[in-house]
Amino acid sequence: MQLRLKYAPVPENASRFAADIAASAAKVSGVQLDYTPDSLALVDSILDDFRADGLTGEQLAETLFGFGCYVGEVLTRHAGGRWRATAEDEQAVVGWPMLIELGERRWCNPIGKAFKRLENGPEDSLRYFYTVFSPGSSR
Repeated sequence: MQLRLKYAPVPENASRFAADIAASAAKVSGVQLDYTPDSLALVDSILDDFRADGLTGEQLAETLFGFGCYVGEVLTRHAGGRWRATAEDEQAVVGWPMLIELGERRWCNPIGKAFKRLENGPEDSLRYFYTVFSPGSSR
């Protein structure tokens, strides 16, 4: 999949992608994304609408990348995560150039999860994804 992104897909730009998608959600859907864990239910709803309209990950690749960055920003602000570049040996597993690190040898892939949410629907809830990786989870 070829992405046409506004910025380089590097950790330093993740917050820019997130801010852009939050502004787009407000403009297009009237949804205010405030970077709280509860706002991820709103993102789930937006992705459900895309899914109901029959849109695909290929058609929405840049948008889904932005929503993945938004999910990652919620993790950085509320779960102690930090963006980092995907290591070469992780690339085949992750499939994306950056991920969220949540402590020693613990990481997650919010960009990939946004794509899965569109593809699979509610079973890949972004709100639940946050719960799994937030402080206090046993994972």
